[in-house]
Amino acid sequence: MNEQELRRLLTVSVEDVLPSQPAAAGWERARRTRRTRRAVGVVALAVVLVGGGTVAALRPPTDPAPVPPVGPTVTPTVDPTHAGPVQRPPAELTYPPDPLAKLGDPATVPLSERPVKRALALFQPLDEEYHANGPVRVLGNDGVTRSLDVVTLAPTRDASGNEAPALKPGMLSPDGRSAAFAQTKELILIDLTTAAVRRIPLDGYLELVVWAHDRVLVGGDDRTYAVDFVTGAASTIDVSTWELIAPDPAAGREAPLIDVYGERTSLALRSRTAREGELRSEQPVNASALPSPYQVNEFYGRGWLHGERLARAAWIINSEIDGAEAAAVLDARTGAVLHLLDLGRERGKGCCEVLGWDSRGAVLLRLEPAALARWHPETGEITGIVRDLRGVLALAS
Repeated sequence: MNEQELRRLLTVSVEDVLPSQPAAAGWERARRTRRTRRAVGVVALAVVLVGGGTVAALRPPTDPAPVPPVGPTVTPTVDPTHAGPVQRPPAELTYPPDPLAKLGDPATVPLSERPVKRALALFQPLDEEYHANGPVRVLGNDGVTRSLDVVTLAPTRDASGNEAPALKPGMLSPDGRSAAFAQTKELILIDLTTAAVRRIPLDGYLELVVWAHDRVLVGGDDRTYAVDFVTGAASTIDVSTWELIAPDPAAGREAPLIDVYGERTSLALRSRTAREGELRSEQPVNASALPSPYQVNEFYGRGWLHGERLARAAWIINSEIDGAEAAAVLDARTGAVLHLLDLGRERGKGCCEVLGWDSRGAVLLRLEPAALARWHPETGEITGIVRDLRGVLALAS
């Protein structure tokens, strides 16, 4: 093991304890419970070898050595109508008028007094310790922000006691009329157009929600339930809500479920039957269209389907570092990486979770220093929506 590999291993071990961004911490925790870690033995050896230099190894180097390119690095050119496969955000974002810009507004009325016709987004303010800082806000398509006053939500937790905010991406229905919240031993369904609340008793530590047409898939580390939205009937399904890609709401109820799992050369995209989650096909994620040395290491956060395209946040290799932040768009049929937004090395780990697509085919994502940004993969255009908003967002399609 060389010095660079040792430094990266020790850094990852520290980030397992103190993740720099909570958005990716849950996905990392789930992966840790599902795969055998070699870190224990290697770190024990590393401590013997490094000795007093352990603290220095844990700090990021002032000028880390670049990842050597396999071939000549290609700088993509961007024309007004079509961008190359690798893109970068501008140094400064512009903020054109946008209905979602009101996400930063305080709530002015309770949901129980003024239900929405359709919600554009849910927002959970967080404090500096990433704990809930007030009730969930509901932004309606009328531009008014409501407070969610019809239910008191607890943080989600896993069997080890790790907690996370109750609101997570994917909990607002695609049509903006309902919200689903995973809670320990129950699923809470809220009709945002009437403020009515339903509680579905379930077993286990439940943390994540995926809307799949007429069903709500809710799960945690060890199980996933498929809950009929109308009747509340629940059954288990053989999929993981950590890796499942949110279906395109325009697709039919029998459209296959897609998940993406693995890391580096073992990254794969799987297609499953819609109702039972049975495996239909599997193909490797293919980054051959990217210029050298670009590669996708691993995905994190929720992924989202839009037609035949899939968007998800990732950690990548770029020309500067192994472990840069990025957002990727894939062909959901073949696993080919079509577009990559290289977000560089200067952002916090797990900074830039993808939150969905808009109706025009733009990807919505968290992007420092903006709380929310819009990326058009076909043209490379990136604009800001909301500045500096601390908290968790869930968007309607």
